Amino acid sequence: MQDLFDTISKTLTPVHREGWRFIGIAIGAALISFWLLPDFIGWLFVILAAWIAYFFRDPERTTPVREGLVIAPADGVISSIRTAPPPPELDLGSDDARVCVSIFMNVFDVHINRAPVDGRIAVLTYIPGKFLNAELDKASEHNERQAFSIEMENGRRIGMVQIAGLVARRIVRFTHEGASVVAGQRIGLIRFGSRVDVWLPPGVEPIVLKGQRAVAGETIIADMACELPPPEARRS
Repeated sequence: MQDLFDTISKTLTPVHREGWRFIGIAIGAALISFWLLPDFIGWLFVILAAWIAYFFRDPERTTPVREGLVIAPADGVISSIRTAPPPPELDLGSDDARVCVSIFMNVFDVHINRAPVDGRIAVLTYIPGKFLNAELDKASEHNERQAFSIEMENGRRIGMVQIAGLVARRIVRFTHEGASVVAGQRIGLIRFGSRVDVWLPPGVEPIVLKGQRAVAGETIIADMACELPPPEARRS
């Protein structure tokens, strides 16, 4: 019996505390529905509670540790890789164009966001805005967003921007300006679908491809210690 319990406990993914109240509301609505309304309405709320628990799941991740690695901050699909000047709210100290890797999270992805590198949060800025489709390029300029500028030990900075989308209505942060973070550390989440942009230092190229799936805290999106050219794609 103990072995069965251990197996089940290791299989179930923990739910982040940000989801507990939403689960409680759904369960409360289910109980009231079973009492006052037809049973099928109660079962709908039970299903909703299960989906909320799934959405707010917070799995453990194994993060590669080596100087120079940039780790994916979000689960999802690499929706774009482009070169452009970084947004002013990142305060990266230069208007020179640099590579931006965008990761799009749908409502089925884990929405806990993690630090891409070790360093200190030099800038943390929240910008209210619209709720356009997060996959659109103009979402990075017009949507509600939260910008992190992380300064590494060598003085270089990485930019990370959480961008709300059509369904997302709140960006939550777990840290503060001036705090020290390590790669893979949980630093925030965006509720119900959205996007995260990573702005690499000048001259650094990504080693991921558009359309590739990224896993927060595990996928290496760039290696600042390696000067290889960007990879080519091959479908298989």
